[in-house]
Amino acid sequence: MADKPHLNLIVTGHIDNGKSTTMGHFLMDLGVVDERTIAAHASESEKTGKGDTFKYAWVMDNIKDERERGITIDLAFQKFESPKYFFTLIDAPGHRDFIKNMITGASEADAAVLVLSAKEGETDTAIAAGGQAREHAFLLKTLGVNQLIVAINKMDDSNYSEEAFKVAKEKGEKLVKSVGYKLENVPFIPVSGWKGDNLVKKSENMPWYSGKTLLEAFDDFTVSEKPTGKPLRVPIQDVYTITGVGTVPVGRVETGVMKAGDKIVVMPSGAPGEIKSIETHHTEMPSAEAGDNIGFNLRGVEKKDIKRGDVLGSPDAPPKVAKEFKAQIIVIHHPTAIAPGYTPVMHAHTAQVAATVTEFLQKINPASGAVEEENPKFLKVGDSAIVKIRPVRPTCIETFQEFPEMGRFALRDMGATIAAGIVKEITEEYKP
Repeated sequence: MADKPHLNLIVTGHIDNGKSTTMGHFLMDLGVVDERTIAAHASESEKTGKGDTFKYAWVMDNIKDERERGITIDLAFQKFESPKYFFTLIDAPGHRDFIKNMITGASEADAAVLVLSAKEGETDTAIAAGGQAREHAFLLKTLGVNQLIVAINKMDDSNYSEEAFKVAKEKGEKLVKSVGYKLENVPFIPVSGWKGDNLVKKSENMPWYSGKTLLEAFDDFTVSEKPTGKPLRVPIQDVYTITGVGTVPVGRVETGVMKAGDKIVVMPSGAPGEIKSIETHHTEMPSAEAGDNIGFNLRGVEKKDIKRGDVLGSPDAPPKVAKEFKAQIIVIHHPTAIAPGYTPVMHAHTAQVAATVTEFLQKINPASGAVEEENPKFLKVGDSAIVKIRPVRPTCIETFQEFPEMGRFALRDMGATIAAGIVKEITEEYKP
């Protein structure tokens, strides 16, 4: 497995368009999940009164709470291989309350599948102003996921009609284009998640379609270079105190390389230290690089100087800490409109901090990037704008251009994601 290049794949789409079913059936056809497991899910599903309609979805929704509610809540991880790649599949929640998970998931994704439905009316809902497919497409593009496949699901519903596919495809193309993807780079594949058409094996039911199956299309993805040549950035997820070992922070190396004996600095505290040892899954390793999830032991850094949301970096190119920054945001959800002075909670890498949107500089056309209005008074759902943001305390963040992994964020309020954005420039820097 490990000798193939690795890709993270995120699957997105509106709540009832069949994402989990499609990917569950896909994994079964690949042989990653056996039929016995599926059959067990089916009988359990019948007990809950849902018939066997959820049996494939349950491969992904293996969290008990989700089964009882019948929706995908957390990000479920599954591994599979195509002839060319080794994939970690991130099944992103379709439900709005869970978009924050999707943002932390999407930020790690190399490629995405957007599931739409060929069933009359379902895609309309998904791509309408409040629809989740529209939201997810915007987010994926804003968050730098540049490789996309669109699966038009539920082809069995229309008896595999080419006309139904064309209608859904046309709507999907409009959406994908309006968000800024180039149509020639986005394949549209007619599938049935329920029956298994065009997932792994070519469907006999759609002689009119000569394109690739989902699995074949996955091999057209490309692997981007690991950002190992950049300065070290490790956002801290948790900090443990282990008896006899000391302070053990845990996090994912976003950029750069670190090895035992390296000098480091923790920001925003500015505490200097040295890496004593690094381990992953309880195995010690001499070094770690971009993409590795690790725990490490630090010499010279006290527990009070390092916490979740801090960023570990190299002393010669330390992580930036912003008092204020300029960003481009897209408003995804708000009951009315937002005005300058609005203070939601900003989620960036592992940091969460209240942040005030102090100024609206320009309203931008999301697709073309052209300025539509200077200093707009308010922003509503669907608007994209250049704004100034001031976190209530100095926060580690980088420009998207230099460190895309560290330059994306979400703004959340009232249990929902209000906006997603990228950092354009740090206008006021904090030096410890």
